[in-house]
Amino acid sequence: MKSESILLLLVGLILSGCSTHFYKVHDNDVTLYLRNADAQTPLFACSLDGYATRTMVLEKGFWVVTLPADNVFRYFYLVDGKPLLPSCTMRERDDFGSENCIFEPEL
Repeated sequence: MKSESILLLLVGLILSGCSTHFYKVHDNDVTLYLRNADAQTPLFACSLDGYATRTMVLEKGFWVVTLPADNVFRYFYLVDGKPLLPSCTMRERDDFGSENCIFEPEL
């Protein structure tokens, strides 16, 4: 039983190590960071502009995109043409049976 728990924990850590996501709010902007060592062409899509994709910039090992932080928006990543939904605290199902993360500004 104990060895099974350790194995599950290790598998979870390995899978979560493939991609890391977080954001930082500063002034009126939010910068989203994606660490994915295998990514060649990550793109960011959000509801602010009808899910048009935005190019991300590589900075210090993280793929980065900055947006205004004054509105709620839904988002996901496209990594090398495949959708990626990172671990996020707020999610919702979309009309296509998938999920999107939700960014909600701090009040």
